[in-house]
Amino acid sequence: MEQKIREALEQIRPVLQRDGGDIEFVELTDDNVVKVRLQGHCAGCPGAIMTLKGIVEKIIKESYPEIKGVEAVN
Repeated sequence: MEQKIREALEQIRPVLQRDGGDIEFVELTDDNVVKVRLQGHCAGCPGAIMTLKGIVEKIIKESYPEIKGVEAVN
């Protein structure tokens, strides 16, 4: 499952990089929450939560319904 999540993030990455940001996979928890680290302009951006929930989480959950959510870590 982790490899599938990493592949999904690779598809999302170019969108973030266009705005000077990036995303790094951190872990998949036992309760199916994906933890990621936002980088570059995405780290600390006021719109980061919207990006995380509206783009990253939506895409991952659509592809893998067993995923409960996506959370950012520092």
